[in-house]
Amino acid sequence: MPPDPDPPPNDTAPTIDQPQPIDPSSPALAAQAPSYTLGQLVAYALRLGTLGFGGPVALVGYMHRDLVEQRRWVTDADYKEGLALSQLMPGPLAAQLAIYLGYVHYRILGATLVGIAFVLPSFLMVVALGWAYIRYGGLDWMQAVFYGVGAAVIGIIAHSAFKLTRKTVGRDPLLGSIYLLSALVTIITESETVWLFLSAGVLVWLLKAPPKFFRSNTTRALWVPLLWLATATITPVATPPSVLWQIFTFFAKAGAFVFGSGLAIVPFLYGGVVKDYGWLNDHQFLDAVAVAMITPGPVVITVGFIGYLVAGFSGATVAAVATFLPCYLLTIIPAPYFKKFGKRPDVIAFVDGVTTAAIGAIAGAVVVLGRRTLCSEGWTPDPIKTALMLATVALLWRFKKLQEPLLVAAAAILGLILYPLVV
Repeated sequence: MPPDPDPPPNDTAPTIDQPQPIDPSSPALAAQAPSYTLGQLVAYALRLGTLGFGGPVALVGYMHRDLVEQRRWVTDADYKEGLALSQLMPGPLAAQLAIYLGYVHYRILGATLVGIAFVLPSFLMVVALGWAYIRYGGLDWMQAVFYGVGAAVIGIIAHSAFKLTRKTVGRDPLLGSIYLLSALVTIITESETVWLFLSAGVLVWLLKAPPKFFRSNTTRALWVPLLWLATATITPVATPPSVLWQIFTFFAKAGAFVFGSGLAIVPFLYGGVVKDYGWLNDHQFLDAVAVAMITPGPVVITVGFIGYLVAGFSGATVAAVATFLPCYLLTIIPAPYFKKFGKRPDVIAFVDGVTTAAIGAIAGAVVVLGRRTLCSEGWTPDPIKTALMLATVALLWRFKKLQEPLLVAAAAILGLILYPLVV
């Protein structure tokens, strides 16, 4: 009897090699080829940099909503690792997170293109505003606009400083002492001391997560005063007289020490731009901060406006590149090792110390800038500016989701109305 013929193939039966669907939220997705192109991610970063108002907290929230929840281009685990790295490293939070998310699947090329796309729109906006500011800055209507905006900016910085203080310092006596010292130094010197930041980070590291050689009380008693003495006596290296070189070195240093918030760069910039180099006066500097408030993207982009006022488009470009270069390098270099070392107690303790000192400097800058903005002579406050500042703080306190650009725009309108009454 001949053998039975082979049964017909069953096309509906599953095979052993048939791939099974993967949950988009699963970590296994990270190991697969990305479901988006680099061009799509760059286009998204360009759009977010053009329309992303609301500050760093809002921007990182948009990225989670769009890239993790809706489009599922990035896993929640990758997003959280990028956010943690951005909080540990100096630099503007939202820009660093965007750079890291570009790195996840497309490595250095992705990080570079996404970072440029995210920053470029706001850079072009502040350069255009810088051109208009120089050309029309003497007009009464622009002076009136910044009369109101300056007071509102002081209120915004004061409210941000309070929130950062409550969130970061809390009731920790060590962090509280560092915070107060940093604020006092900023008020007295009217500038930001980089070495105070670094020594604060090292001090918290040695006291809260010390290495083995530092764990005895005798060793601590010897090293703590020596640490503060060493950092207090170090002076910056002199720079060549070229203005563009001065801009590059100063803003690169600023970008390397912006911990805690984009607003942390404000006291640092004030000390160099106004006090040391004399590139801008007090009112021009506050106008530069206001310009950053009314444009999308990171607050740090104010460096482009400042650079333009100092040395035109070349100055704006050099200032922006120098500021963002450290945060770019401090994102892509540690990215491959962050999973292993990012949660170490000594790393976290160092960052806590530096961040606390930075927030103390912001609080000190509120006093310095507030006095120069709200007081016409000495410590006598301008009643209209003071009322605008207090109203800004009250509105931010009452309405938690109120966007800062709306307040700045309202202050500009009030400035146009009220300025003629005081001149």
